[in-house]
Amino acid sequence: MDAYADLVFLDGRVVTVDAEFSIASALAVTGGTITAVGGRDDVAPLIGPDTRVVDLHGATLLPGINDSHLHGCAFGMSTPPLSVDLGHPAVSSLADVAEAIREAVGLVPVGQWITGHGWDTGYLDECVCDPSRLPSRHDLDAVSPDHPVVLYSFSGHATWVNSKALELIGIDRHSVAPPGGAIVVDEAGEPTGLLHEGAQALVQNALPPLSRQERTDAIRSTLATLARLGVTSYTEPGLGPGGDGIMRGALGAQTLDVYRRLLADGELTARVGVLLLPTGMTSTAEEFARALATLTAPGEVADTDPGRLTIHGVKIFADGIVPNKTAWMNEPYIGGGCGSLCVGGETDSEKIAEIDAIVQHAHAAGHQMGVHVTGDRAIDTVTDAFAAAMAEHPRPDARHYVIHGDFLTARSMKVLAAHGFGVNMNPTIKWTVADMEEEFVGAERAAYAWPYRDVLDAGVRVASGSDAPVTSPDWRQGVATMVLRESKAAGRVSGPEQRIGLAEALRTYTIDAAWQDFADDWKGSLEPGKVADLCVLDGDLLTADPHDIPTMPVVLTVLDGQVVHDALRN
Repeated sequence: MDAYADLVFLDGRVVTVDAEFSIASALAVTGGTITAVGGRDDVAPLIGPDTRVVDLHGATLLPGINDSHLHGCAFGMSTPPLSVDLGHPAVSSLADVAEAIREAVGLVPVGQWITGHGWDTGYLDECVCDPSRLPSRHDLDAVSPDHPVVLYSFSGHATWVNSKALELIGIDRHSVAPPGGAIVVDEAGEPTGLLHEGAQALVQNALPPLSRQERTDAIRSTLATLARLGVTSYTEPGLGPGGDGIMRGALGAQTLDVYRRLLADGELTARVGVLLLPTGMTSTAEEFARALATLTAPGEVADTDPGRLTIHGVKIFADGIVPNKTAWMNEPYIGGGCGSLCVGGETDSEKIAEIDAIVQHAHAAGHQMGVHVTGDRAIDTVTDAFAAAMAEHPRPDARHYVIHGDFLTARSMKVLAAHGFGVNMNPTIKWTVADMEEEFVGAERAAYAWPYRDVLDAGVRVASGSDAPVTSPDWRQGVATMVLRESKAAGRVSGPEQRIGLAEALRTYTIDAAWQDFADDWKGSLEPGKVADLCVLDGDLLTADPHDIPTMPVVLTVLDGQVVHDALRN
């Protein structure tokens, strides 16, 4: 035979995720392409003397996982040894955080910045016992009086610093936060050390920017983690001038150059789609239009294979997040306030007009748009802006989408479905915050958040992503959460009516994530002619108890026909 297969898989559960969700038992790969799917007889003629034959023994073969919202460089920077791990279960209290910072201080020269990531008041004992108790600079000053400390929350929407950092940044009782941001103050009007939303840029602008080597090391770390998890594609949602003030510039324009070099050097072991970030977490339409005019056009990344590294469009921030009470809601939060849009303008009407103008600019320029928006009132505003932009400048298959969409309304779902737009949702964030959100929006609204069932029933395309470093990029927990709707802290069911089936959940991490990438015709399912991006999960996923899915080992990952993770061989 002229073309024997390079890889053949036998006797497994080959979950094709094709239109019928067909299940096969064998698959063959030749070069970087799937050449046969079916039974043993279909692949046997393709086995040659140099073919690697993998007997799956009933294990599950899936399309490579596509994490459709993952900050690759930021995730690498947020994990040890590049940052102090402050996520649960590494720390369980403010006292634990202080101890972790004390240890970090002892390892670096006097005056060097200490960074940490992942703190979450929902998992800090003092804050759980007293919801009014928030992290403060005073919690850090005793253990780090001379080192500036900057600690990023799990959400990326709040930063906690000590007094030394406030001093170096120049923040005091007279400081004014940027529009859409907040410098939290105590009863005496003094900064507590907490900065929300756009005010975080005050910290970022004071930090030394990441070096090229730090960015490279961070992305390499992320790629290694993703290969072990079976993730072969991800969307890096926001690289550009607007990212220079976020996480020490991890989302800045220089990071795209690092991706380009890693690909050239053969080190990019995942396909990466990029949303460019023209401006930061707050901006005016005028600022956005100026920045947009300087950006690279969609699809263009010099000297690269667009199947491995490409630009899809732009990211925009419309509002904040529920735990900060900055998501724009129709009904008030517990304790008052409805949040707001995080754009220019003094009144709601002016802010809505700004969102409309920003969306019009991006749409008319030919960009796909991914818009960070979480509150129900903000989501309605954004979807209306999508529809208005499409009416003004008709474009076939724009594939705009809302990012997060925590409190999608029936009205918004109808608009998205009617225009072929999508939503990018985050089951691992749902798992993480389900219990905590009740404190802010009450039990009924918290249970509804991330309404997968309603969105799918409305005919909207849904892609799932981790938003790492907000959560771990572990799609297995995401699948379990979509099926079970159980919370991380208490294990309680949150919104059982929004549960979806296993096949639907897998589609959000495979073929529908590929749709978001304009790539569902060549990746995202196991069909002859598509790229050989594969993930092997030990055990039979189709019959597994959903509670066991998060611990089912990924034993093999294949990208473009090349093995990038192999736990099958000793």
